[in-house]
Amino acid sequence: MNPVRTVLVVGGSGFVGTAVAARLAREGIRVIVPTRRLVHARQLLTLPTAEVVEANVFDPTALSRLMRGVDAVVSLVGVLHSRPGDPYGPDFALAHVELPTRLVAAAREAGVGRIVHVSALGARADGPSEYQRSKAAGEAAIRAGSPEVAWTILRPSVIFGPGDSFLNLFASLLKRFPVMPLGGANARFQPVYVEDVAEVVVASLLRADARGQTFDLAGPQEYTLQELVEYVGDLTGFRRPVLPLPEGLAMLQAGFLEMLPVKLMSRDNVRSMRAPNVAEGPAQPWGRVPTPLEAVAPGYLGKANKRCRYAAFQVHRP
Repeated sequence: MNPVRTVLVVGGSGFVGTAVAARLAREGIRVIVPTRRLVHARQLLTLPTAEVVEANVFDPTALSRLMRGVDAVVSLVGVLHSRPGDPYGPDFALAHVELPTRLVAAAREAGVGRIVHVSALGARADGPSEYQRSKAAGEAAIRAGSPEVAWTILRPSVIFGPGDSFLNLFASLLKRFPVMPLGGANARFQPVYVEDVAEVVVASLLRADARGQTFDLAGPQEYTLQELVEYVGDLTGFRRPVLPLPEGLAMLQAGFLEMLPVKLMSRDNVRSMRAPNVAEGPAQPWGRVPTPLEAVAPGYLGKANKRCRYAAFQVHRP
């Protein structure tokens, strides 16, 4: 097994990518992070071993250049919304299927023999949503790279941590609305801490027994979506009545939200929640003990509660 000294992290400027790049840097591994605009990766510039490169990873020529001198690739690109299509829409196809296909081809051409691909729990060719079907097709593209490109596929549940777009989204909504109409209220999730994901990504690059394996990544406990929303309300001080919506109304709500400039929910998201977003076996590989949600979320969601109470004191004091 060749040592891993330089890693190309595709999607490295995002929420999970930032944690992965930082964890690789702590190991002394050189990290190359491509981004379309350098400003999007400015948070990585302080990492001692990180190199941020302006490049379009969807361009095969740019990918070929990025692969030079690289020992391994981490594939993190994912999108939550797409224009519709069958079996999945064009935006899902580009990010979840075509990009992994191009990554494998470029890795083969450059002689890069290792890739760790982050997919999602619920990825299935016959899944109820376009998102899940496209994720499954992306996994197939990664597996097709063997034996020249040894792969590991990781399937996380929803990922939480400071700066996440899951719990923070509900914190924002609860602050603004007196009642929370909630589609998929009984959908089950097993949220996983972003630092746990980053550690497993790095371990997958360094461990020989990770090759050719697909691992679920989840936290220690399952929750319904309603339980998660109520927990966020408790932490922020904005607990609101939750109004569970039947799927028909949830689809109508999502259809309206799709028309907003920033999509908060889509009908495909609602379809995804038909399948439990929980681990089928161990929550994490190699006997790892996952970090509880309750050990982390108060540290960043609770601060919002404290700020709000302090602001209220400032306004109402005599």
